Amino acid sequence: MFRPILLTFLCGVAIAQTPPQQQQAPPDPTQPSTIFRGGVEVVQAPVLVFDRDGNYVDGLQPHQFHLFDNGKEQNINVDVAYQPISLVICLQANAHVEGILPQVKKIGGLIAPLLIGEQGEAAVIAFDSRIRTMQDFTSDSEKITKAVKDLTAGSNANRMIDAVSAATRMLRTRPSNRRRIILYIGETRDISSETGLREALMDLQYSNVMFYPVDMSRLFSTLSAKPDPGRQDLRPPAMHPMPSGVPATPTSVAQTYGIGGGGRAEFIPLMVEMFKDVKAIFKDNPVEAFTKGTGGTEYTFYKQKGLEEAIQRIGAELHSQYFVSYTPNNKDEGGFHTLEVTVGAYKTQTRPGYWLGTKQ
Repeated sequence: MFRPILLTFLCGVAIAQTPPQQQQAPPDPTQPSTIFRGGVEVVQAPVLVFDRDGNYVDGLQPHQFHLFDNGKEQNINVDVAYQPISLVICLQANAHVEGILPQVKKIGGLIAPLLIGEQGEAAVIAFDSRIRTMQDFTSDSEKITKAVKDLTAGSNANRMIDAVSAATRMLRTRPSNRRRIILYIGETRDISSETGLREALMDLQYSNVMFYPVDMSRLFSTLSAKPDPGRQDLRPPAMHPMPSGVPATPTSVAQTYGIGGGGRAEFIPLMVEMFKDVKAIFKDNPVEAFTKGTGGTEYTFYKQKGLEEAIQRIGAELHSQYFVSYTPNNKDEGGFHTLEVTVGAYKTQTRPGYWLGTKQ
């Protein structure tokens, strides 16, 4: 007589102690997240190949490529066919660059024909103290153009690193067989970001994202900016000194390879030091770390024509790349892994490497 009652009681206790299942909301790519990664499953290395005159080399075959990870040759896959692009256009839209935004607003119509092509897609985010998604991924060129045209200047804050991190999270949602690209148009400095530079760069590398910046001249943005009411600067333009660290537009293959200008090979020791948490490195120019750390190319502009030419050159580079991917055969080697791609006697350009954390 007591067993049914006892059984009913125990069942009730068991049900009461079972935690209810909760539906988790999908992650918001614009919100910061903490990511812990130990290994790398697939490494992607877009490769440019140049002849002795600095021209892109087309028509190469997969067997001509050899890739070395920390000096060890890898079993690679080489796609010589064009790989579709997923692009995030990351635009600085704060009060400091309000005078430059009219130039930026005119480039929306160039994105589809010059960068992503018919098979590509693009998203648009703008940032000041906020990270705003102006347009999610779309292949509709009219939507991309409208999103860029609708830019409005915000506060004086410049959360550049946070915006790059948000763009990376958006790109992680795209299929792995697409090339993931960030087109950044803004200044080289960061003001008030919460994300650390090292974490943002590691995430770019783990997510196989290439970073292409078109820098707004800091001198031009300063001269064209409205004065800050809190600390108004009444000096005439001639009294403003030329800021240091403003990158020059690459104009030759020698600059692309870093000959005489500190290229990717010279950059590797600095990147290793940064991963060891030396916080002073690249403090004033995180754009340089993102560009060289992912294998992109950095441009700058002063006028509308320079901005359009930079986008055209980025498009030519993206459409001349070979897409190399592989699963590392030396995952047990923690730390920074250097990459080298050889194609006969040709010169090549790819990402310098990636950071691989040891598995616990």
